[in-house]
Amino acid sequence: MKKIFAAASNGGHWKQLLRITKPLEQRFEVVYASTHPKCEAMANGGRFYLMSDFSRKDAWRLLPAFFSLLRILRKEHPDAVLTTGAAPGLVCLLAGWMLRYKTIWVDSTANAVELSGSGRIARHFASRIYTQWPDLAKDGVVYAGTVWGVKSEQ
Repeated sequence: MKKIFAAASNGGHWKQLLRITKPLEQRFEVVYASTHPKCEAMANGGRFYLMSDFSRKDAWRLLPAFFSLLRILRKEHPDAVLTTGAAPGLVCLLAGWMLRYKTIWVDSTANAVELSGSGRIARHFASRIYTQWPDLAKDGVVYAGTVWGVKSEQ
């Protein structure tokens, strides 16, 4: 069975990730990672890893988080790394890219005017970038609907 490593920050990013992965669990082994221990209970019984949380304000945490995620990904050896963000998800995606795994970035539905800052960075190395807004689908960014199931007017 193929394996997906699914990672996201706590909150809305995590909720969106779960909306994506729940149907995937029927066809793939899904391993989860998030920035808060309470997320483990929502991981649908899948393996769960706690990853460091950080942002631009405490970017010094990026490097230790990156090496921790490299170790986890080497251990799990997934077929793909999937994230809905934010900064910790981007670092996970970068680690997956460096290990030559397929990498998938799904930009948050909250970013309706432009891709998130992390999404703009992910465009440079992700295998696939998805937006949840049809107007943002350009230059390699794909619109395939929204995780909330709301139909677009387009």
